[in-house]
Amino acid sequence: MIFMAYHRRGNKGRKKSNRQVQGDEVIRVPLPRGGQIFGVIEQALGSGWMDVRCEDGRIRRCRIPGKLKRRMWMRVGDLVIVQPWSVQSDERGDIVYRYTRTQVDWLLRRGKVSRDFLSGADVLL
Repeated sequence: MIFMAYHRRGNKGRKKSNRQVQGDEVIRVPLPRGGQIFGVIEQALGSGWMDVRCEDGRIRRCRIPGKLKRRMWMRVGDLVIVQPWSVQSDERGDIVYRYTRTQVDWLLRRGKVSRDFLSGADVLL
């Protein structure tokens, strides 16, 4: 009888954890880091491009990378993380992550995002 050794191959096939720790609080929602900012999708332009109103008050034309385009649908009003481009940082960017409804509620409760920003009321002022 021949037995083959079973070898586990690292994290291959297992889900990555989104946990971060700040003080005593465990954060399970990805937050913008580096040069990334929050944004709300204003208009879908087609071919993977969206107009996104960002937290800094600018409206950027952002593209959805192929990895996200195939995996996740984006709609007008969704809260996203935007990575501005290094060349045209005031005009263009990439959408890095889209938040679900429960994640948006968590961000609102923790004060990471304001309700005015989500509704677009801060633009009207």
